Amino acid sequence: MNGTSWPAFLLWCAIINYGILLLTFVGFATAHEAMYGLHRRWFDLPRPQFDAVVYALLGFYKLAIWFFLIVPCLVLYLMR
Repeated sequence: MNGTSWPAFLLWCAIINYGILLLTFVGFATAHEAMYGLHRRWFDLPRPQFDAVVYALLGFYKLAIWFFLIVPCLVLYLMR
């Protein structure tokens, strides 16, 4: 992989990861009760705490996409 293809690679990785993030959010929004019931069997979590944990993990995933994929992609595009 040469130096000019890295920005395109990072951009496609970001697009794919945002798709995964969107799919996860839609799955959480549509199957909330099933996901909560499944995790309720394993962990003694009240519903508000379960929602807060999922929301925090989705937010962390979104920040990781920005920090590790989008920002480096923008830097590489600006360095050209």
